[in-house]
Amino acid sequence: MRRLLAGALAVLTGGTVAVVLIQSTTPAAAERRGEAPLVIGHRGASAHRPEHTLLSYEAAIAMGADYIEPDLVSTKDHVLVARHENEISGTTDVAARAEFAGRRTTKTIDGRPVTGWFTEDFTLAELKTLRARERVPELRPDNTAFDGLAEIPTFEEVVRLAQRHGVGVYPETKHPSYFDSIGLSLEEPLLDVLGVTRMREVFIQSFETGNLRELRGRTKLPLIQLITWGGAPYDWTAAGDPRTYDDMVTPAGLREVARYADGIGVDTRRVVPVRADGRLGTPTSLVADAHRRRLDVHVWTVRNENSQLPADHRLGDPASPVYARATGDVAGWLGRLLDLGVDGAFCDDPAMGRAVVARRAG
Repeated sequence: MRRLLAGALAVLTGGTVAVVLIQSTTPAAAERRGEAPLVIGHRGASAHRPEHTLLSYEAAIAMGADYIEPDLVSTKDHVLVARHENEISGTTDVAARAEFAGRRTTKTIDGRPVTGWFTEDFTLAELKTLRARERVPELRPDNTAFDGLAEIPTFEEVVRLAQRHGVGVYPETKHPSYFDSIGLSLEEPLLDVLGVTRMREVFIQSFETGNLRELRGRTKLPLIQLITWGGAPYDWTAAGDPRTYDDMVTPAGLREVARYADGIGVDTRRVVPVRADGRLGTPTSLVADAHRRRLDVHVWTVRNENSQLPADHRLGDPASPVYARATGDVAGWLGRLLDLGVDGAFCDDPAMGRAVVARRAG
């Protein structure tokens, strides 16, 4: 109820309301079962503002998000900043900045060659001269109105913003093995920021396993193992481990995850598979299996656009030139996921997520 009231007040006041932050570790899965599902602002409110900007996070807070999510990468001087990837040509104006033209390069990230400009080749001061832009303008053309208005925020700036408004943060460590390999480990500065700010309403997430195991020995904050639809954790692949994410969602795999994590963050297709025709199949037992292991289940990502929704929840005329980016039945899709017992959802549109959760609460 505190969350619902905070979200409603923030919407009414433009997000300026201050809410007292409860300085305690986020309840573990077994303790918070039965509470209202969490609404997690995916990269802020990325359906409405360019992702990973203070503009986006502020909008998510005003829309009633319980948590805001920064993806974290490192600068050359070892400061954590919020970007979708460490390659930033798609999310900033760096490609148009003549003074940085010589920094374009190709690197191997998680076994794949990537060409562009990378945060680890810039100091924080240099990154602060860049301006953010919409990453997928063809899908979200309205967001381009905000291109050039926002800096790249540091993790500490995101945390301070969250604290001012009484919401939590849900950071993801991006490419932790890669950053370890270049001497810019993400875990230490992440914990340093959380310690300095005394932020306790936190989930820490990663697609890899080794850094979560390392963090388990350093913090009691809840840890979330991310699980994609296919593939494998990169640290397993790099070590020659043949296991994949499919192995992780078996009963034995979930039992192992529960030794170091408090929950799983999964592609929605792990909960409800999508058939070849784009329509939904039969739900899996993953939510129940995870709950038996006292693991929370958070799903990603609930998006508004028809092209990002299962065919069952698309609306409008497929022949329309704007059909792909038109808003579909996102409320129905999220409601279906909540009916299956998930404990939270990453939403590009936190206002929609909050409305669905509030309606279900009666």
